[in-house]
Amino acid sequence: MDLINNFFEFELFSVGNYSLRVGAIILIFLILIVTKIILWLIKKSIFRKRNLDQFDEGNTYSLFQIIKYIVWIIAIGIVLESIGVKVSLLIAGSAALLVGIGLGLQQTFNDIISGVILLSERSIKIGDILEVDGGILKIQEIGLRTSKGLNTDDISIIIPNSLITTNKVINWSHQKRQNRFRIEIGVSYGSDVELVIKILKESAKEHTEVNSKKLIEARLVNFGTSSLDFQVLFYSSTIFGSDRMKSDIRRIINRKFIENKITIPFNQLDVHIKAEPQRE
Repeated sequence: MDLINNFFEFELFSVGNYSLRVGAIILIFLILIVTKIILWLIKKSIFRKRNLDQFDEGNTYSLFQIIKYIVWIIAIGIVLESIGVKVSLLIAGSAALLVGIGLGLQQTFNDIISGVILLSERSIKIGDILEVDGGILKIQEIGLRTSKGLNTDDISIIIPNSLITTNKVINWSHQKRQNRFRIEIGVSYGSDVELVIKILKESAKEHTEVNSKKLIEARLVNFGTSSLDFQVLFYSSTIFGSDRMKSDIRRIINRKFIENKITIPFNQLDVHIKAEPQRE
C-alpha cells in the first residue's frame, strides 16, 4: 500500500510552489477517458433509431454538438482544478489578456458565436441545401467555427459560420418538396409570341424531372432593347442538381427554336461613317 501511495505521490517536476505528481497525470487520463465514454454513451442514446423518429438527423446532430462542447468545457475545468490550477483565479488574472486576444481574434470569435447560434437555433441542419454567394451547397458538417458543404462539382467547401448568419442565405430545404424554378430567354422581334410560349411549355414538360402535374407557365415579361424577353416557370423536386436540369431544358428549347426557325438575338452594333464634304 505504501508503495502505491509513494508511486502516486512521486513528483515529476516542480516550479516554485507548484509540483506535478504522477497521481495528477493518472487523474487527467481518467478524466479524459471518462469524458469520452460519457460522450459515446450520449451519442448512442440520442442517435438511437427510435429517437430519429422524433428528430431528424440535422436536429440530432446539432443537439449532440452542443452537449459535446459543454461536456468538454466541464472536463477541461476539472482537469485544471485537479492539477492545482484555480480556474476562477486564472480567468480573473487574465481578463486584460483575454480582452487583447478578443480584439485580435474578433472575426474568429464572431465565427464561433455564429456556430453556437446555428447549432442552437437549428435553422440550418445537416443535409440542408443552401444557396450561398451564388453557389449551391449541401451541408455536411456544422462545426463551432466553420461548416463544411459539398457543392454541385463534388468539391468540399469550408464556410466560416459568420458568412451564413450575417449574409442572405437561401435554404432550399425549408421549401416544400416541390420547388419552383425559372428559365429566362430572349427571342428576336417579329417572332410568333404564341408559338414561343408553346415551345417553352413543351420543353419544360419534356424533361423527366419536371413535375408535369403542376402548372408549367411561360410568360412574355418584357420588351427588351434587342429581344422579346420570356420566362418559363415549372416545379421540380430536384434541388441539388437544378443547374444540370436547367441546362437540359435550355438544350431542348434551343433544339425546338432551331426546328421552328426562331432566333435568339445577340447584341449588335451598327457603325455609321459620315463622309465629310469635299472642299473646293
